[in-house]
Amino acid sequence: MIDLAGLTTRPAQTWGSVRLVPLERSAPIEDLRLDAKIYGEEPSMVSLPDKTTYTAYIPHAFVASWTDDGTPAAAYGTQLGRPLRHMSVRTHRRSARRADKNRLRFLPLHLALEGFLALHFGGPTIAWEEWSHRAVAHGLSPRAEEAYSGAQISGLDDALRVFEIYPRQCGLLLYVGDTLASAFVVPHPEDYRALHPTLIRDLYGELIYEYALFYPAGDFPAVIDETKVSSLADLRREALGHEREWAGFHDSVMAGGLLDAPETVTEIYRLGRFTLRRFLPSFERRRENHIGEMITDEAGRTAYLKTFRLSEAQRRRGHLLSRLAEHDWNLRDTATALGTDEPALGLRLERAGFGYLLRQDVLDAYRKAGRR
Repeated sequence: MIDLAGLTTRPAQTWGSVRLVPLERSAPIEDLRLDAKIYGEEPSMVSLPDKTTYTAYIPHAFVASWTDDGTPAAAYGTQLGRPLRHMSVRTHRRSARRADKNRLRFLPLHLALEGFLALHFGGPTIAWEEWSHRAVAHGLSPRAEEAYSGAQISGLDDALRVFEIYPRQCGLLLYVGDTLASAFVVPHPEDYRALHPTLIRDLYGELIYEYALFYPAGDFPAVIDETKVSSLADLRREALGHEREWAGFHDSVMAGGLLDAPETVTEIYRLGRFTLRRFLPSFERRRENHIGEMITDEAGRTAYLKTFRLSEAQRRRGHLLSRLAEHDWNLRDTATALGTDEPALGLRLERAGFGYLLRQDVLDAYRKAGRR
């Protein structure tokens, strides 16, 4: 579970289909600071610890600075890079890499995407007869997923540009068509002001891109009972009551799917009293499925958080791979657990883009059985 203790929900600001919900800290975190290193527009190739690589658009990295004795840390300082006029490929050794003593550079969201792309990447653990030679020898390679940059999300640029940043703001919950697209939390208000522009360069899922085109943000009017107001003090009391109601509704209903999201959490790096982790969801149907990464303190409270909402197609792929892995990639056992039969499961794998993992004659037999 994600712990947002110390963060307070403030009134939302809406622009078209985009709703931005500020998060304020009662007290900033002083011994951990974040800043951005901005790259150009060229694609990047990231080398992973398992000797595989993937290519992606990586617009910026975050640099985390911390102290071991609890004294205030200094922000690293934003390094602005100009877009290149020619196309090249930038190479990163890994998604998280120590840059200096008490300083770590990591690629925001790519820690989480790396975990999702590598989900059971090795393929079948046992050479069951249904799987192709390619599946047994090479697993899921290659595997590709799609995302949209913030610049492609209709209205997001304008919404971020006119957004009023609160003095103690350390985070933001971003909704599109009243669907939670992303959560972003940092340790210090100065970090947030420096990193707010990076939201337009972030990655967003297909669902969010479509909702921005077709679904406006809903209206949540605050209606004050004029019979209870006879002075400015009464008006202030009523306004504060509506703010508390909005915060409670938001925390329990609108953001509830995110807070309960982590199912699998992996520790990536220790930063003094803090820990950098990434997480994957349960891939359940009819619920939100967010991947992301977070930095938590020794009590489990969130100092940094960044999330990506999976599309329904990505959820289905993650669900199928997880259930196959649970049953050692045995199609019969997996089909039984899913309440279906082998041909139906084989066709689900094909529709999810994993048809190449099955032997051609087996897949043809499944198609023939499906037409009966």
